[in-house]
Amino acid sequence: MANVGQETCYRVPDLIGYAAALFTAAGCDGDKPATIAAGLVEADLLGHTTHGLQLAPAYLGELESGGMTPKGKPDVVADRGGAVTWDGRRLPGVWLTARAVELAVERAPAHGVVAVAVRRSHHIGCLASFLQRATDRGLMIIISSSDPAVASVAPFGGRTAVFTPDPIAVGIPTDGDPILIDISASITTNGMSGRLRREGKRFPGVWALDAQGRPTDDPAALFTDPPGTLLPVGGADHGHKGYGLALLIEALTQGLGGYGRAEGPTGWGASVFVQVIDPGAFGGTAAFRRETGWLAAACRANPPASGVDVVRLPGQRGLERKRRALAEGIALYPGIMDALAPYAQKFGVTPPRPLAGPD
Repeated sequence: MANVGQETCYRVPDLIGYAAALFTAAGCDGDKPATIAAGLVEADLLGHTTHGLQLAPAYLGELESGGMTPKGKPDVVADRGGAVTWDGRRLPGVWLTARAVELAVERAPAHGVVAVAVRRSHHIGCLASFLQRATDRGLMIIISSSDPAVASVAPFGGRTAVFTPDPIAVGIPTDGDPILIDISASITTNGMSGRLRREGKRFPGVWALDAQGRPTDDPAALFTDPPGTLLPVGGADHGHKGYGLALLIEALTQGLGGYGRAEGPTGWGASVFVQVIDPGAFGGTAAFRRETGWLAAACRANPPASGVDVVRLPGQRGLERKRRALAEGIALYPGIMDALAPYAQKFGVTPPRPLAGPD
């Protein structure tokens, strides 16, 4: 199957190779191009289309302007074996986070729990795209991020932005597919808000406040002068829940890294927290999988509520989509290849050929 409806599909390796060639031509060294490309395409495979290859043109623009550092390694601020802090030097965040996960995975068997804080990273893309790097090894993983130079979410009860959407992702191994949780402290993300605004659409519910603090379903309210804000998880009624989550994530990412909003940074970036946990250091790997497997099965077997076809686990639909796309090709969100075309022309990189449609 080459096409899904009228969508244009591509082979996944071709897309990764294309993106890697663009990042190589833009000046990234070593394994950075391949890591960035694979991470962005992984997000599309899992269905996180606002944080997949759609980000590539913006990343290439940041490399062009000097906002993203193309070469080198992070500086080690502290290393106690199980607790590590890096200064990311505004290196590509997808690459930095992948390296942080790899370091934590490597050390987890010896330390049981390993945490890596990364300050002054560039944007890290989709958090869910890193989770299987740990769960495939039987390890549990937690990743969170924030951008201390940006504010688009107000604290509960307020109307002036303090936080970013502050995502947190968790990968939990089971006796089958892993549970892949990817949520944010706000109801939606900046990326989705921007997409809906460009397309002239509205939020499915009252997800924002306008500049006067009035609840609204119009994403354009976030782009006025002064701007409105996104509501935290729980909305106008129970937003204290998302507010509390945002405070936790800001402390993990900026507090532990020792660099954040207090320093008044500028430019698109991220503060990152990665934690990898080896169940073998606690009640045992087999016991962990027994418990998480039972829980996963109980959720899937739960009778669906009215209007719901089936109860799914977080990440289940994304993993199904990924398996299908690896076998049949992936259809990108409209406009992504067009946005990359100027960079392909500039760098002399040939775009991938789409898969042929049915005869």
